[in-house]
Amino acid sequence: MGQIAWKALCLSLFDYKTEKYVIAKNKKVGILYRTVQLSIMAYIVGWVFVVKKGYQDTDTSLQSSVITKVKGVAFTNTSELGERLWDVADYVIPPQGESVFFVMTNLIVTPNQRQSTCPESPGIPDALCYHDSDCPEGKAVIAGNGVKTGRCLKTGGNRSGTCEIFAWCPVEKKGRPRKLLLANAENFTIYIKNSIRFPRFKFSKTNVLDTDDNSYLKNCRYGPEHLYCPIFSLGSLVRWAGSDFQEMASEGGVIGIQIEWDCNLDKDASKCNPHYHFSRLDNRFAAKSISSGYNFRFAKYYRDSSDVDFRTLIKAYGIRFDVMVNGKAGKFNIIPTIINIGSGLALMGAGAFFCDLVLLYLLRKSNFYRGKKYEEVRSSIRKSLPETTVNGNQSCNSLSRLDQMRQLEAVET
Repeated sequence: MGQIAWKALCLSLFDYKTEKYVIAKNKKVGILYRTVQLSIMAYIVGWVFVVKKGYQDTDTSLQSSVITKVKGVAFTNTSELGERLWDVADYVIPPQGESVFFVMTNLIVTPNQRQSTCPESPGIPDALCYHDSDCPEGKAVIAGNGVKTGRCLKTGGNRSGTCEIFAWCPVEKKGRPRKLLLANAENFTIYIKNSIRFPRFKFSKTNVLDTDDNSYLKNCRYGPEHLYCPIFSLGSLVRWAGSDFQEMASEGGVIGIQIEWDCNLDKDASKCNPHYHFSRLDNRFAAKSISSGYNFRFAKYYRDSSDVDFRTLIKAYGIRFDVMVNGKAGKFNIIPTIINIGSGLALMGAGAFFCDLVLLYLLRKSNFYRGKKYEEVRSSIRKSLPETTVNGNQSCNSLSRLDQMRQLEAVET
């Protein structure tokens, strides 16, 4: 008996098993099945292959370099500085042409500062005092300009005064100029050269037109007709970012310049074009917020004939530009194509499984469909068969023992 079982097991390894399909004449389930199929096909063809280009291999490891250069001059005439001409060496910080740079448009100048003692600014809370004891010697003024000397300086008959400090004196003036000093900055031009490379496909390109005309960059301005002209006017950048130049130049701000490369390398390289997006990044919506705008301080140092250092302190207001580059490239590859097609076929199977659930469990005749879909087969039958005899002899309708065994073997297989 054991040998027969092992023999049957070995022979079953060479059996081929196929599925049994049941055609259900149910219009509701049929319509649902076709709807699911069409939806999956539309998703695969429309979204996966057309929109997302699922047949392509993509490279998002963009290598990029940005070179910037500003041009323009401005003339000012102030009581602190007199008549002065401002060029790029004066108002562009830093001057190296990096992807983040600052263009100064307004400033507060405190000239001829020397290290000595003077009253602290009255607008600083920690500098207010009534007695000398309120100004402990050697203690730095919180959010102030120097170190307290131990004296409380009062003017007139006021009961309160400000602490005397050792600092760069006189201290900085408060309040912005009412008139924009570098008003001509709106006409300054910014040159932004961006070179990119997708290492996986060994593809490189720049946002500058490949031409032998030396005068092209001197005369062109970026626009719909000159997509490969990297020259932008400062006033246009501010307007494209949705701001007013006079307001932003007076208080300062931050503008983001995003260069996006979306390249389909199955097409010609000329179709891979840069797309620019401009946005204001500082807190422009809170007009009365103390955090709005952008400014910082720097100083220029000198030495007089007595070998004593002095400086000119400048609080600079202006526009900071952040140039950001991102992108991706795609090219046909058989591997992602096969993977996405296989995923689509798997979704087709999931659709059929969903329709089976509806057919077998959610319809009124679900018991009937289950009976047709699943067939119960018993593993053994009774080996005793009825026998009838006529006049003590076996009936002519009875089966022989050999026929019974053959029938049993046929049913078991």
